[in-house]
Amino acid sequence: MPQPTPHIDSAVIIGGGIFGVSTAAQLTRMGVAVTLINDGPLANGASGRSLAWLNTARRRSLPYHRLRQAGMERYRVLSDAYPNADWLCFGGGLTWDMEGPKNEISEVYRYERNLGYEAHLLSGEEVAHKVPGVNGAAVTETGAILNPNEGWVDLPALVSILAEEINSAGGKIITDAGKATPAVTEGRATGARCDDGRNFEGDVVLLATGAAVPAMAATHGIKIGDGTPIAVLVETQPVDHPLRAVLNTPFVAVRRTRNGAFYLDSDWPEEEVTQRADGGYDLPDWVAEKLIDEARKVLNPAPDLSVINVHFGPKPIPGDGDPVFGELAELPGCFVAFSHSGATLGLIMGELLAEEMALGIRHSMLEPFRPERFAD
Repeated sequence: MPQPTPHIDSAVIIGGGIFGVSTAAQLTRMGVAVTLINDGPLANGASGRSLAWLNTARRRSLPYHRLRQAGMERYRVLSDAYPNADWLCFGGGLTWDMEGPKNEISEVYRYERNLGYEAHLLSGEEVAHKVPGVNGAAVTETGAILNPNEGWVDLPALVSILAEEINSAGGKIITDAGKATPAVTEGRATGARCDDGRNFEGDVVLLATGAAVPAMAATHGIKIGDGTPIAVLVETQPVDHPLRAVLNTPFVAVRRTRNGAFYLDSDWPEEEVTQRADGGYDLPDWVAEKLIDEARKVLNPAPDLSVINVHFGPKPIPGDGDPVFGELAELPGCFVAFSHSGATLGLIMGELLAEEMALGIRHSMLEPFRPERFAD
């Protein structure tokens, strides 16, 4: 049976992160003429400063789990196409909680096993023997969960590969375009308008501008709940170390980078960020140093680490924590992609959104995540 024929000829994508570029690549594969517009270089937003942990760990709704599971499967297929890639690694994921009444490891382990998600509950001693590079003595008495199917991706590298595909297929990628907003004609999105006066026409439009999506929707009277914080990602110098797994521990999350450095983050530094009048951000020096100290506690051997960069910026998180995908009911022709789990969902959502935009279908997997759930 032949593939369905798109009912559109052209599309405009606003946003050059993983959602925008992945959707654009899928649309070009379907024969749709694509124009992608970004306000700076590609991956200059959340995609460029993400831990990019590929997972569906912990407890979340079954529809969200299934969507993330599909996302991880797409990366497994991608790893077969790029078997020697240094920007994609499936070294597993390891997580543990603080000891005390808020420790959920036992419940999370049972929840994951009941979903068929591979999980192993390990003691600290077992972690030391089975997970290279981790200090088993740092694991609390309740134990740690090893999810061996998890990994990480370097999103800027992946965005670059997809951008090459878009260009080769005749798509247009316009960077450093300044702010762009949907153009509306008779109540329908018909392209994009840039602040410099340029206009780009398209049969459909995708807003994939990360944390800016709720505000952009609000200019059209459309509510999308927003819980976006300012996140901190500390980058260290490269070191020789055996760690391959992504670590999610009580005070620091850790992963290697493609050049052998470490990325470190956690939720607690978000409370220490202040924004300057010029729009920039400040962070007390002790915060990055504490992340370094916490990383040394969970790593074995404990490496000598120094900070070479601290990345700041909004971390897109919808108001209810669940992703927001699909066409805006109040603005036909305009689709949105707004989610915290950009890395895990990057490939699958490019696929599903492209089909919704080009074929006019509504994927059942996306029904719980439609933007109209925020309407009064």
